[in-house]
Amino acid sequence: MIQIVRTTPDNPDFIALIALLDQDIKIKDGDEHAFYAQFNKSDSIKNAIVIYDDQIAVGCGAFKKYESDIAEIKRMYVNPETRGKGIATKVLKELEIWAQEEHYNSCILETGYKFTAAIGLYKKNGYAVIQNYGQYKDAADSICFQKIL
Repeated sequence: MIQIVRTTPDNPDFIALIALLDQDIKIKDGDEHAFYAQFNKSDSIKNAIVIYDDQIAVGCGAFKKYESDIAEIKRMYVNPETRGKGIATKVLKELEIWAQEEHYNSCILETGYKFTAAIGLYKKNGYAVIQNYGQYKDAADSICFQKIL
């Protein structure tokens, strides 16, 4: 049974999943990892989600305030063993609902061109490519998205 839990970045299951995410990102980012890692801290995140399949934490995501009406999606991850079951879409949809409840009008996010599955996920869920924003403005390996809620 799938269970979606709204939580904080202090949740032990969220922390464990993020450790797996960081390992995966480090491999894919290669030489660029130090640049991107500085933007993947959880200290400014207050809203996190962990998704469970039969009481096992299999995926997570979070958002933080980017601007007063814009939430930035962060820390999206699904265990490789459970990919292809729609878990990432469930996490993303729950983050969007929660962001709307917090009075955000849109969500933005950044991923890398090497993360083709993530790009497909975001496009499939109505995110449009936008000009790179903020710290990613001059990052050639980044691709940024936005969805109006």
